[in-house]
Amino acid sequence: MAAKFLLYLAAFVIVIAGLREAQALIVPFLMSGFIAIIAAPALFWLRKRGLPSWLALTVALLGVVVVGGVVSALIGGSIHEFARDLPVYQARLSVLYQGVLGQLQAWGVGGLDREFADLFDPRAAIGFAGSLFNSLGGTLANTFLILLTVLFLLAEATVMEAKLRAIADDPERLMTHVEAMFREVNRYIAIKTLTSLGTGMAVALWLWVLGVDYAALWGLLAFLLNYVPNIGSVIAAAPALLLTLVQLGVPATAWAGMGYLLINVLVGNVLEPRYMGRSLGLSGLVVFLSLVFWGWVLGMVGMFLSVPLTITLKIVMSADPRTAWAAVLLGGGQDLRQSEEGGSSRA
Repeated sequence: MAAKFLLYLAAFVIVIAGLREAQALIVPFLMSGFIAIIAAPALFWLRKRGLPSWLALTVALLGVVVVGGVVSALIGGSIHEFARDLPVYQARLSVLYQGVLGQLQAWGVGGLDREFADLFDPRAAIGFAGSLFNSLGGTLANTFLILLTVLFLLAEATVMEAKLRAIADDPERLMTHVEAMFREVNRYIAIKTLTSLGTGMAVALWLWVLGVDYAALWGLLAFLLNYVPNIGSVIAAAPALLLTLVQLGVPATAWAGMGYLLINVLVGNVLEPRYMGRSLGLSGLVVFLSLVFWGWVLGMVGMFLSVPLTITLKIVMSADPRTAWAAVLLGGGQDLRQSEEGGSSRA
């Protein structure tokens, strides 16, 4: 038993090391899969309306191109401008931070070691945003590869059911599991994408009203990190609020913070629970560990995809009775209550 466990552990380490080394190749394909999952419902809807497969595929792909083109036009130039101005903002923030430390020392409450104070250097938060935008820009540089992969994935989706039925010993049972899995994944990603889009647009509009530089980029950051429950909104707000502090001062920063708080409370506590429910939730520990793990393996884009990847893994495991226990461990307390209620009803 111990030898078997060590063998599985060694295989896992080798696979993870391979994924990390092949990050530059894997990330565009993961982005392609994510985009294809979002576009697939539109493709199947067009087919149900009577359009031939090739025309439905063309329309769906054109929709992806148009949306991608609009996003690139809106934020593509801003990413390069922000990267150019990033050292200036970091220098201003450093001066402000040193002034705060000096004032605290004057009041007799700033007796912090320099090494300890450097751990909380706020320049790192803006630097994180810059790294994320640069990583995203590098991924979007592979636009042709991503679009080509999306095309093949959508084309394969139109014939996948027939292929699975042809190879399965029990086609109906297999298709029931596969359809349930894709239905839940599509539902989660569709709802999360819509709520994330609303969050990003609301943040960008509010910061634009306040006059904050690069409001569209901060809206993009809020959109991306809204896929990370619990801590994503905090990570997205920190660099934007620090930039607001440097640019506009304390009052504007307070207004920006209140806007972030209101938007995230409305989306996270009202809209998402109403339309998504709690059945696909992950425990807070799993969310944090998945963020760290996928970020380490796949970089900044891995952090963005961490929760969708883990949610997909949970749904796949919950569909098989042999691995349902692992899905319960990944889930929050509601999964445990549902499991206990199911056990008591069977008893």
